Amino acid sequence: MTITLERRGVSCVAELLEKDAPRTCEAVWESLPLGGEAYHAKYARNEVYTMVERFTDEAVGQENPTVTPIPGDVVFFDFHGGMLDRGFKEEKNIHELPGVIDLAIFYGRNNLLLNGDVGWVPGNVYATIVEGLDRMAEACNDVWRSGGVGERLVYARHGG
Repeated sequence: MTITLERRGVSCVAELLEKDAPRTCEAVWESLPLGGEAYHAKYARNEVYTMVERFTDEAVGQENPTVTPIPGDVVFFDFHGGMLDRGFKEEKNIHELPGVIDLAIFYGRNNLLLNGDVGWVPGNVYATIVEGLDRMAEACNDVWRSGGVGERLVYARHGG
């Protein structure tokens, strides 16, 4: 899978972890390409993510979960509508959706998936970045420093 920050023109390649997260891999792979506005995490630390409409009728459920993602982890979160606060949903223009899928990449160390409103927020690690993590980390850090306005994070089939 190729993951791209479009405006910055930076991509990396991630390998699906089909043995560890088969349901998540299948759901994401069958729905590619996926993408949307890029955001940098406020609390999780070194994370850039996008939120997309739910693309699967069946809940994927937890598999290969973590609350301490490492650099190169590609993580799937499924948030039902009540999990996200009103202000956050309005800010991201997702307030009318019943829930969203959060597709995230982690590019640095010392991440902790703890939300002050709801507690621990485990995500499914379904892929790992195997090529281009250094370039992507620089671009993600630039999203943190310069802002993500106008940036899109896009997931696509590698070579497609």
